[in-house]
Amino acid sequence: MELILIRHPLPDVAPGVCYGSSDIPASPAALAEGHAALAPQLAAALAGGARLYSSPLRRCTALATLLGQPTLDARLAEMDFGAWELRPWSDIARAEVEAWAADLLDYRPGGGETVREVAARVQSFLDDLRHDAVIVCHAGTMRLMAAMAAGEPLLHAAQKPNQVKYCSIQRLLWPAQRAKPV
Repeated sequence: MELILIRHPLPDVAPGVCYGSSDIPASPAALAEGHAALAPQLAAALAGGARLYSSPLRRCTALATLLGQPTLDARLAEMDFGAWELRPWSDIARAEVEAWAADLLDYRPGGGETVREVAARVQSFLDDLRHDAVIVCHAGTMRLMAAMAAGEPLLHAAQKPNQVKYCSIQRLLWPAQRAKPV
């Protein structure tokens, strides 16, 4: 199966704010621009029977709804950063960020989810897929899926800096070699 992953448009939030699983809408201008750029690139896949899925967060559903009739799936949501949500990264205690960096897979930033928990729900979504799919989701979700498809340890995905651009497309083949337990 082919998976076409799309990161949501730029969210309507101040730069430098931790927003993970917060339901922040997309910037209207970024949404319009992203849709105009992506729709022609995705038309063949969607017309050819690929199913459309989306994280239930508004920054994803807004784009997915413009592309078609998405199935919303909470397993595609971004990581929950707990008490860090909607706080400027600069206001989060350095010791907390360092504790997360020291245990990327099992630390609960802000008391939220661990990377391992996010990976388990993303894996569950992938295990249930039986057809080509266009998936509108988040950078963290995309990085985990890419690592799983490549058979990389989850720690590698967690250690990579986020370089997934808004409204970018990433294509994966699934099923693929599964990530090895870490």
